[in-house]
Parts: sequence; C-alpha cells; structure tokens
Amino acid sequence: MVLREIVDLLTSRDGRVVLELDLARGLVEVRPRNPLAALQILNATGMATLRDHLSRAARDDRVAGLIVHAVECGQPMPVMEEVGDLVEEFGRHKPTVAWAESYGELGNSLSAYLLATAAHKVWVQPSGDLGIGGAEVSIVLAKGMLEKAGITPQFGKRWEYKTAADQFAADDVTEANREMMTRLGQSLVEEAVTTIARRRGIDAARVWEGVNDSPLTPERAQDLGLVDRIGYRDEVYTEALDEWHGEPEDLRFVHRWSPKRDLAKVLRRSPGGKVAVVSVRGSIVTGRGAASPLGGESVGSDVVDEHLRAVLRDDDIRAVILDINSPGGSAVASDFMRRSVLRVRESGRPVIARMGAVAASGGYYAAMGADEIVAQASTLTGSIGVLAGKFVTAGLYEKLGLKRESIRIGARAGMLSSSTPFTEDDWAKLDESLDRIYETFTSLAAHDRGMELDELRALAKGRVWTGADAAANGLVDHIGGWRLAWERACILADLNPETASITRLSHFGPFERLMPATSSESRSTTSLVPAVGSEDLLMRAATWLGLPVNGALSLPGRIDVG
Repeated sequence: MVLREIVDLLTSRDGRVVLELDLARGLVEVRPRNPLAALQILNATGMATLRDHLSRAARDDRVAGLIVHAVECGQPMPVMEEVGDLVEEFGRHKPTVAWAESYGELGNSLSAYLLATAAHKVWVQPSGDLGIGGAEVSIVLAKGMLEKAGITPQFGKRWEYKTAADQFAADDVTEANREMMTRLGQSLVEEAVTTIARRRGIDAARVWEGVNDSPLTPERAQDLGLVDRIGYRDEVYTEALDEWHGEPEDLRFVHRWSPKRDLAKVLRRSPGGKVAVVSVRGSIVTGRGAASPLGGESVGSDVVDEHLRAVLRDDDIRAVILDINSPGGSAVASDFMRRSVLRVRESGRPVIARMGAVAASGGYYAAMGADEIVAQASTLTGSIGVLAGKFVTAGLYEKLGLKRESIRIGARAGMLSSSTPFTEDDWAKLDESLDRIYETFTSLAAHDRGMELDELRALAKGRVWTGADAAANGLVDHIGGWRLAWERACILADLNPETASITRLSHFGPFERLMPATSSESRSTTSLVPAVGSEDLLMRAATWLGLPVNGALSLPGRIDVG
C-alpha cells in the first residue's frame, strides 16, 4: 500500500486537471479475480477507486471540476445511488456537470438521471429524451410450463410474503406478493422523486409530472426544471472548460488520475488503526463456496468465519465492515456467519454491516448481528422468512420413456428425492423444520435489533423491504453508502476516518492463492465445491428456464427502474 502511494506521488502531475467519469466505459463494484475477466473491463471505473479519488480530488487545488457522462452501465440502482452521492459530495467543493445523449431512448433511465441530478448542471442532447417513467415490477409464473413437462414443484414457506419459489409453484400471483412488490416499486420511485426534487430545487409535484408524462422531450424537461441545458457533448465540454479555465489536454478519467499525496505522511504512517473489510457476496452456502458454472457466485460460511477469526488475531484491526451483497441462501450458513460476527463484537471491535444492492433473508441474517446496519434507500433487504422444497420429476421421466428405481435404507432416505412427491408424513416433517428455522430467525432478529418479538414478526413473514422502508421500520440504522459505513466504523472504534487504513481480508494475493492451508485456522482461497440444497435447486431451475436467478431464501420477481 505504501509503495503504491509513493509511486502515485512520484508520477502525479502538478498541472490543472478536469476530471471525467464516463459510465459508458463501465463501472464495477469489485474487480474480477480472474485475470482474463479483469482485462475485459480494463477501462471500467472501480467503485473503490472512485470513492478514494473523488474524496481526494475535492480537496486538491489542481482539480478544476468534474464532467459526468451519466448513462446506464448495467449496475443496479443502489450502486447508481452511491455514485450520485459521491458526485454530490464532490460538488460541495468543486463545480460539476452531467450530460447524456439521452436518458433512455423511448425507454426508462431513472437511475442514470438520478445520478445526473447530483451534478450542478444537467445537459441532454437535442435529439434525446428524458425517460424517468417510474418502475415496472415483473413476476413470471412457470408452474404451468413445468407441469406440461411433467415436473411438479413442491415447496413450503414461512410465511405469505416468502414468494421466491412462487415463480415455479404458484398458479397465480398472490395478494401478498402483489402487495409487497407494489410497495417495493412505489418506495423506489418515491425515494428517487424526493432526491431529484431536492437536488433540482423544485417541488416534488413537478418531478411526478415528469414521471407520469415520460418520456419527455428536452424542451419539456427543461420547462419542468429537470434539465438545465440542451446541447451536444462538444458544447458541454467547451462550456465547462471555458468556465473552469481548462484545456482538452487537462482532461483525466477519475480512475486514471493520481491524487496528490504528502510523501512525508506516507512514509511516517504509523501501524495500527486498521478497519477490516470482509465481503459476503453471492448465495450463502455452507463450506467454502465457489463461482457457479451457471453464473454468479456463492460465499461459504467457512471462508467468512476464517476472515473474521483473522480479525481476532490482529490487534491492529480496530473495527470491521461486513460488506454484504447477497440474496440469502442456507439458514445454517447464515447463522454461522452471525455467530462469527458476534465473536468479533465480543472482542470489543465494532462491526458495521454495509448492504449493497441486496442483503435479504440469509443476507439480512448475517447482517443483523452487527452493531449498526447501513443500506442505500433502494437496497432490497429484510425477507425474514424461510422456504424449502423440491421439484418432482417422475412425470418428466415417464414422458421421456425413462425408468428410475430407488432403493432406500431408512424411513426418510427419499424425502427430498425428486423421484417421488412428499407424503403427508414428509410434509409434516418439512413443516416442523420450517417452523423451527423461522422461530429461530425471528427470535434472533428481534434480539439483535432490540425489538419486541411481536413487533419484529409483523415485519417478517418473508417480506422484502427497500432500505428506506427498512430504516423507517427499524430493520436498518442508516441510509447511505460505503463512506457512511466507513465513518460509522471509525467513530465506534474511536479512529480518525482521515488517517485510518483499510485491510481487505476477502482479497487474496497471487501467492496466497497457491499456498495450501495448513489447518482450519489458515487463510486460504475458496475451493471449487458447488452449492447444494434448496438454494442451488432454485438457481438451477431459474437458469434452465431463463428466469431471474434466485436463492432459496431470495427475492421474488424483478423490478426494472432503468
């Protein structure tokens, strides 16, 4: 870390700089571990670099301002929210401008426009649109198609809002599912409208007018106060460079710019005062987890526990940020992670759970033991519930002319077998397990969040909440992104946020990847063990059918906000 900062210092330019953030070149939350995959997004901006460089640039007298190309980049709304927050914070110190050829072309681009409003000026091309048409909630039910193929879904759940398996097992969209998904969409748009109105300095009613009349022509958007200027890229740059006394050769991408550093401070930085970052990304499974051949990844509870045990062995680590982006998974693995978090807290080190785009069900289970939880307004969280089941494929085998014979030793050896349906006794046993897991989940959640059990149960039943609604109901503590999580960790650990350092225990160097583990106390990379159980079953089924991939304790449907 120190060597890299010295190189940055020695290679930095002293001249005037105008920074660019071009989302058309891509934005990544976490750099891929695979070198080939990393090469494919070489020009993309990394979130960690963006946070660091914009923070430093705001206080660097070489930097004249920031130009943002605010277009969709494949990232979910919570990530775009955080980028907007970073741009807005930078704008408290330096001038900013955002532009796009079009905020959606006859379509919806609410999240990109939301980011653009963080800048002082918003431009749009004369031939472009302003598409801020709200959110669409899509729920696809595949039970009829599965039955035609001879496949019968059988799932139990706790309770009515735990609808992740409904896309396979439900005949119709339930009222509970419709209610929940409607509220999720409403909350996302309401928060976006409130933020846009505040940033643009206009009444929320005018923003709603734009939402309901979307897509808007540039002139109509300008009349409503939603954009400032209409023009092309060259006009944006010419005006910005003229006002900021810059030249084209002064332009630098944010992630390619070298922040100004004090060499003396870098060299005399004292050890200690570290905040560890432990990632929980992907479907939660027992064991070690792995990248899935079906796409996506899983995170093993053994690995998270190893990282948190490493914290306990390092006296220089004063706090932990648990960085969660997970739809859930195994209840047992999630409970193991929670216990590991509590052990860190028992050592006197505060733990802040920072939620990304999603931290639901098992993801919430892992977070709830932290001292504090930070989420974005559009984070999907909660889903305090449980489901389990199987797909019965006997009919499919018959249609294909296949015969299958099972020899079972033990009364319940075939309980989860796909060859036979659940018996009444099987259903009773499954219900018993679901009740036990749900009771444990809700009781621990109530304890961790300092709520009465009845109060927590009213918020549970498998219901998914946005971060904004979760905060209003006491399921999370703060609305914000990485910077707020960092500040809270430093405050609770009595550290200075400006001088504390980060250590990422979830990242392995090339030599660590090659070193075999010598014991269960060793830090070692994840092994290629595929996920198993109900969560993997749903993931495989969703992938095969071309539906959104959900874990067994995951989220229903899909919400598109552009």
